Amino acid sequence: MATSTANSQRLRFAVLGAGHGGLAMSGHLALMGFPVALFNRSEARIWGVKSRGGVEVEGEVDGFGRLDKVTTDMRVALQDAEIVMVVVPASGHRVIAELCAPHLKDGQVVVLNPGRTCGALEFRQVLLENNCHADVIIAEAQTLIYACRAIGPGHARIFSIKNSIPLATIRAHRTPEALKLIRQAFPQFVPGDNIFKTSFDNIGSIFHPVIAVMNTGWIEDLSDFQFYVQGCSRSVAAVLERLDAERVAVAEALGIRATTAREWLYLAYAAVGRNLYDAMHDNPGYRGILAPSNMDVRYLTEDVPYSLVPMSSLGDLLGVPTPGMKAFIQLASAMHNVDYAREGRTVEKLGLAGMSVKQLRLLAIGEQ
Repeated sequence: MATSTANSQRLRFAVLGAGHGGLAMSGHLALMGFPVALFNRSEARIWGVKSRGGVEVEGEVDGFGRLDKVTTDMRVALQDAEIVMVVVPASGHRVIAELCAPHLKDGQVVVLNPGRTCGALEFRQVLLENNCHADVIIAEAQTLIYACRAIGPGHARIFSIKNSIPLATIRAHRTPEALKLIRQAFPQFVPGDNIFKTSFDNIGSIFHPVIAVMNTGWIEDLSDFQFYVQGCSRSVAAVLERLDAERVAVAEALGIRATTAREWLYLAYAAVGRNLYDAMHDNPGYRGILAPSNMDVRYLTEDVPYSLVPMSSLGDLLGVPTPGMKAFIQLASAMHNVDYAREGRTVEKLGLAGMSVKQLRLLAIGEQ
């Protein structure tokens, strides 16, 4: 467990969200000696933390992390914070940004853990819509740093802490500034090039909805099956490769070299193969992971509107066809009786409509 220093004691965190990741992060930060305020919109999620005065953490990290504040008042949570860690599903980013807008101050760093696709851009746009012009750094992590679960009121288990988490800011030249602060607590964060890179290297955005939709009958049956192994037949893998190619093509139109799914499997798991099917089945990390028991899961409710939709919408803006993505957006919409193409992160909602590649890169990357 990391020990605190004089500098780290002065660095104050607000953790927004008391779900699996928020409990783990707030407890871990407190154990490292950082002052932490934990915010949650509902009292129900934090009553156990309040009654105990902190979070019990076990697993990769063990101990009781005593928190400075536990609150449902965003003003209280943010008033002393230097780093604001947003640890909620992507569906909550807009609401959290609305709640933050009146209380953010110059110099604060806001990190979405993770941003999914274009999370930082959405957060920025919501702040502008709510007349927040504080000079804050908005960043997104490519993935959540923990594999964790809440196992009781005020009690979290951290199964593992990832070794390397790419992080990028709006205006990429501010990434070193954000990393200099956040790495006092989490040296695992590394430069993520830019927010388009972190957004488009979101591999789950392809894997999750494709495998789920193409195995709907099996998922809704009573039988258990291994999601990534049995659910990824050769035909399913062929469709995965088609959508993955669309993801890479949209990123390329932005001047970004996105990691392909096969490359990611090799980098993350050392899994290899002549094609995506072989690589998926060469990955021991996927064995034993069971499929969900119904279709009301974040594989669709989060990955479709907050990953597939912004990728496809940016494709439309840049003239890159994404017929495969659009098909799965429509199928998920029909299953849930929701128009995800309208409700998701479109370029209009992100404040990007009508922008050229140059304008997009200036906004996200800060090129001169």
